[in-house]
Amino acid sequence: MKILLIADIHANFEALQTVFDVPHDRAICLGDIVDYGPDPDKCIEFLQKRSIPTIRGNHDNAVAFKVDCQCGYKYKHLSIATREYTWEVLNELHMEYLKKLPLLIREEIDGKKLYFTHASPRSMFEYIKPETPDEEIKSMIDEATEPVEAEFLVVGHSHIPMNRKFSDLTIINPGSVGQPRDGDIRAGCAVFDTGNGEVEQLRLNYDIDAVCKKIEEQMPHAEELTGILRRGY
Repeated sequence: MKILLIADIHANFEALQTVFDVPHDRAICLGDIVDYGPDPDKCIEFLQKRSIPTIRGNHDNAVAFKVDCQCGYKYKHLSIATREYTWEVLNELHMEYLKKLPLLIREEIDGKKLYFTHASPRSMFEYIKPETPDEEIKSMIDEATEPVEAEFLVVGHSHIPMNRKFSDLTIINPGSVGQPRDGDIRAGCAVFDTGNGEVEQLRLNYDIDAVCKKIEEQMPHAEELTGILRRGY
């Protein structure tokens, strides 16, 4: 089975549509559907209509419960500013959907145990990056809210693609669908093959001009937001 892994859509509907063109048998979303982008409602409805299992990310949590997203200082002011826009766009059903999203999903497929969560097993606010020290990752796993007990830990949050071995665990991050932060402006996703345990990291061109046009017409801090999309960080 080929599982399409997506994360950190951030209301970028054009990018979301594009990654779903990748051949796959099923999909799982690792959270952060909303904030930063112009189409939070369309992105939520897209996932709902396809019954895509979805984790609650820190931005989904902030929008749903009107709390701090605890995101990085560099982009936090944009998150706060665009949240007001997001609340205006979303209706009560959208908000209820975000509130009910789980914090983790466990699956065993083709004999492989997978643990899906937004950020780290310990917290939806912590980053696991390619350069995160092994000792720090060990603490995140040892102090997880629910035991990991898996061969594959699949996370998002950092917006940086990763396929990293840690002890007997493989940590996978598909990168960001709608807000890449690694200098590559293309939409990021990954395909996990449950048969052989291999991961294919993908980057796809999408209609970034259409997204930027909507941001410029509808959203605050448009110059900063479009600049991030066009730089990839």
